[in-house]
Amino acid sequence: MSNHSSYDDLQTHIRGLKTPSIETWENQYSHRNYTIEITNLEFTAICPKTGLPDYATICITYVPNQHCVELKSLKEYFVFFRDVGIFHEHVVNKVLEDFVEACKPREAEVVGDFNIRGGIKTVVRTSYEKE
Repeated sequence: MSNHSSYDDLQTHIRGLKTPSIETWENQYSHRNYTIEITNLEFTAICPKTGLPDYATICITYVPNQHCVELKSLKEYFVFFRDVGIFHEHVVNKVLEDFVEACKPREAEVVGDFNIRGGIKTVVRTSYEKE
């Protein structure tokens, strides 16, 4: 009997994982730098080792350029992960990549603050800055 979960193979294909589209709308104040902070207090994914749910607060902070993110589509994007076995580090980096691809911000930071599991607390941060 194998000790591996059904999610093991997915970890090598995370960057190519097809996720729902994050929609945007045109920023009428793109001439100005301002910061938008979006917090999802109810993020859920699956631990790829145990198959149990992982819970987190995901915070995206960004300085928009030409487009801002439409929140309903972002919520649907987050819900997609409920059934995905994915490591904490991969979640945060995947969210940043998809977010930057969608709205092409001047800057963005994604922080995943994961609930304690087995006495261990994980916080993962990643960021992007337009060249």
